[in-house]
Amino acid sequence: MIAAAAAIIVIFGLAALVIGSGRIRWDVIVDYFFSTVMLQGVMNTLMLTAASLAGSAVLGTILASMRISKSAVLNVIAGAYIWFFRGTPLLVQVVFWFNFGLFLPQIHLPGLAVSTNSLITPTTAALLGLLLNVSAFMCEVIRGGLIAIDRGQTEAALSIGMTPARALIKIVLPQAIRVIIPAAGNLAIDLLKATSLVYVIGTREILGTSQSIAAQNFYVIEMLIVASLWYLVLVTVASFLQSRLETHLSRSVAAVMTTPAKL
Repeated sequence: MIAAAAAIIVIFGLAALVIGSGRIRWDVIVDYFFSTVMLQGVMNTLMLTAASLAGSAVLGTILASMRISKSAVLNVIAGAYIWFFRGTPLLVQVVFWFNFGLFLPQIHLPGLAVSTNSLITPTTAALLGLLLNVSAFMCEVIRGGLIAIDRGQTEAALSIGMTPARALIKIVLPQAIRVIIPAAGNLAIDLLKATSLVYVIGTREILGTSQSIAAQNFYVIEMLIVASLWYLVLVTVASFLQSRLETHLSRSVAAVMTTPAKL
């Protein structure tokens, strides 16, 4: 009880210190929060998150299949990919793709030579960095969900005449999805916040947009508060949607598991 009271006093004290300092222009925060340029930055953040997440789901599934396959070659290739992209910082990867033109000035196609700098724009570099990095983590999330299901489930499905593909879709995946979704949801939220790193290459997402505005009006702290509030809003919405999806899938899986399988 005493600890809780002390924590409340500290929180209110810090809030009073920030609000009552008189150094923060709250009117600037209100004016820019829903400004057109800031909303465009929010849309860019959502685009980067959605595109990277969708691409990583596809690539992560391919890598997970390679990881659990009986082919040693595929296993080694997938393992090397995961080792590299999980072992190097995301910021380094983003900056590398942005400067890829220094390594390969032109991309040669049959009868055509394309400038690398015109092909890999800041947005393209951001997408490449985010997608390839997150795919390594998504692979392990999906693989973990698949191997969490008892092998006997597949063997039982095969014994009643199901094909391996049908057993995977009807028996394994509905159960594995309950393991995959919480981890994948947390990864998506981390990805949403990680998009802030791409501002270093000039991408106008939330942080990049707020810093661009601050460079013009000199309200640095106020614009950082605007960016932080937008991240909090998006993460709160994403967390709510994740919770609803987990609840829905739990009910769906329960219904599937109680319905007799058809041959």
